[in-house]
Amino acid sequence: MKKQYQYLDEINFPSDIKKLKISELKILAEEVRQEMIDAVSVTGGHLGAGLGVVELTIALHYVFDAPKDKIIWDVGHQTYPHKILTGRKDKIRTLRQGMGLSGFTKRSESEYDPFGAAHSSTSISAALGIATANKLEKKSNQVVSIIGDGAISAGMAYEAMNNAGSSKTKMIVILNDNDMSIAKPVGAMSTYLAKLLSGKVYFSLRETFKLIISAFSKRFSDKAGKAEDFLRSAVTGGTLFNSLGFYYVGPIDGYDLDGLVPVLQNAKKLNHDGPIMIHIKTKKGKGYEFAEKSSDKFHGVAKFDIKTGIQQKSKSNTPSYTKVFASTLMKHAEKDSKIVGITAAMPSGTGMDLFGKKFPSRMFDVGIAEQHAVTFAAGLATEGYKPYAAIYSTFLQRAYDQVVHDVAIQSLPVRFAIDRAGLVGADGPTHAGSFDVTYLSTLPNFIVMAPSDEGELIKMINTSIDINNNPSAIRYPRGNGFGVEIPSIDEKIKIGKGRVIFEGKNIAILNFGARLQECILAKENLNKKGINPTIIDARFAKPLDENLIWQIAADHQYLITIEEGSIGGFGSHVTNFLTEKNLLDSNLKIRTMILPDQFLDHNTPLEMYKQAGLDSNSIEQKVLDLLNSKIIVQKQN
Repeated sequence: MKKQYQYLDEINFPSDIKKLKISELKILAEEVRQEMIDAVSVTGGHLGAGLGVVELTIALHYVFDAPKDKIIWDVGHQTYPHKILTGRKDKIRTLRQGMGLSGFTKRSESEYDPFGAAHSSTSISAALGIATANKLEKKSNQVVSIIGDGAISAGMAYEAMNNAGSSKTKMIVILNDNDMSIAKPVGAMSTYLAKLLSGKVYFSLRETFKLIISAFSKRFSDKAGKAEDFLRSAVTGGTLFNSLGFYYVGPIDGYDLDGLVPVLQNAKKLNHDGPIMIHIKTKKGKGYEFAEKSSDKFHGVAKFDIKTGIQQKSKSNTPSYTKVFASTLMKHAEKDSKIVGITAAMPSGTGMDLFGKKFPSRMFDVGIAEQHAVTFAAGLATEGYKPYAAIYSTFLQRAYDQVVHDVAIQSLPVRFAIDRAGLVGADGPTHAGSFDVTYLSTLPNFIVMAPSDEGELIKMINTSIDINNNPSAIRYPRGNGFGVEIPSIDEKIKIGKGRVIFEGKNIAILNFGARLQECILAKENLNKKGINPTIIDARFAKPLDENLIWQIAADHQYLITIEEGSIGGFGSHVTNFLTEKNLLDSNLKIRTMILPDQFLDHNTPLEMYKQAGLDSNSIEQKVLDLLNSKIIVQKQN
């Protein structure tokens, strides 16, 4: 990075920030903001959230002593300023790039990241765990959790707050309120009261007051306590958090460093036997005009032009799987009033925003609450509705108990539209859809489908409309389709039936999902070498097309399965079927191609699939290795 900033150029670690005056911190904040904008314009990533917490980030590192003190960021979308100030400034333009910085906090990346994130609403739980460990070890380290107003709405956050409030464990939770106001801020007076209420004087007076009134009757004591709490909450808006056992302070202006720093200093010094909640008001996209005016505040962006704010999104003549899903579902919803859409805080990411514009009374965004989304869908299904729960594969993991108990056991016809299945690129292992085939296909009553292209996706949606006695799932990848002919909404497929793409001999490749085109590319190269494999599009991981698999086993000597998922999925079910039917007792040799048993670091999807061994070259090599294999079983000592 070229030397261009008055203060930021001299800031390498948080210890350097502590050398500055508060007036100088204000200049530093603008420099960090500009550096972040410049970096993300080159790399793409999550911009708006980080812009909103620049001052808060600086104040935290100014007051607390990280990494000794633990600063835990929820989700991690907002951590780019944190990374800039904690020894990663020179690498900030490698964000989300191969071998570069993660877009989220990551323990292996820095000692300043005490807890890894990317899924929401985990920070309070993690902070309480760390604070409890400190308590057991009699350490005086501070533990601070920063959570947004959206993330705090999730059930896990409330579970953690309830536990924290009853545990009498010192920790600080900062509520970063950048959208929905929990309590109306009142400017300078609000900041003044926050300072007062977080200070030793008020705290001592409060405790003294309690001691005095405790000498009187319990009834008087209870009334006095309630009166004090009411007065305080009426001013600061802390009723909810007080009831959960938190000492509440706020709301305060998240950009007023003159007010914010003293509040954090007071909270740090308080010898309070329990959790403290500091409520700050911020604005997503702060300091960048185009982010502030954007509907999503530039939440997730591609590379963009700083002067115009125009993003350099790649153009494609083919529709995305997400859009194909949404447009197809809307066509069916025009005819069937029982079709409803559900999403968990991802309307635009799942296409449910389009569905909601056309059918506003039949689209339900339940917030960051995947568990609730699934059981909510189950409830709708009991009443004859046809719920489509559109949830990313990685986020559906959060509701697995509900999928099992509330949907599968009752065999309710909830339809899961599982977006972002497979490897997703820059967001890395935290957002990869690696496990859904495994965790869904093991469940009785489930129907699990995966299209090989956008045309097959439409046929599967068409088919799912009539699945009224079982839960079903359609998993599809991020990105665009292949430009295949688009079928009508009347074209359906038979449940549990695959299709033959190419008939070959000797060896068969059995594909499940979006790797079909790679299988075809591998076949073309193998044809040049005199090898003509059969190519099968399985379509279903459950129920398997047992007749087709049996026929393939009878007509071929070699069989390879391929899928964008972990062990225990489609390939495992095929192998189990062959074993149960004694079809492996002959000369049939089988290999499964799956995601490796590791969490793959972020990179481009192309590179990640290459690393995973699921690209056309890897498929071709797997065929050659299998044809040339001479298995010798050796006894191990």
